[in-house]
Amino acid sequence: MRHGVRGRKLNRTSSHRLALMRNLSISLLKHKRISTTLAKAKELRSFVEPIITKAIKGDLHRQKLIMQDLKDKPVVKELFADITSTIGDRKGGYTRIVRLGRRRGDAAEMAIIELVDYNAIINEEKKASQDQKEAKKESKKNAKVEDAKVIEESKA
Repeated sequence: MRHGVRGRKLNRTSSHRLALMRNLSISLLKHKRISTTLAKAKELRSFVEPIITKAIKGDLHRQKLIMQDLKDKPVVKELFADITSTIGDRKGGYTRIVRLGRRRGDAAEMAIIELVDYNAIINEEKKASQDQKEAKKESKKNAKVEDAKVIEESKA
């Protein structure tokens, strides 16, 4: 029986699971939103939320503890500088999981996991990039093609 056994094995060895959780959490903290399977997203939530809670405390000891977990210095700096200032007033629940449906090919349940307070920022960035694409299309559409000048050759 599995009494008191926490977590998902995800069909991996313990070292592979740890590496997977580290990589997923680094990607989540760097990009603020990632797409993965539902089981990995649920397991990632239990891995990354204690890290964010430690970062909110913000002292040097907590920073070294987080460096032991993540092993990516730029992401840890961004976590302490940017993410904690945005999420700092929350008591917990820093991530949101949104189900996407099933993946073609193996029918695995897919989900997006994102940092909660960054949803508006990500949507603004997407809208800005869409506006740039539309402006580029308009400029191509409005650009006039000049007729080529025909030079007649004389027979010699």
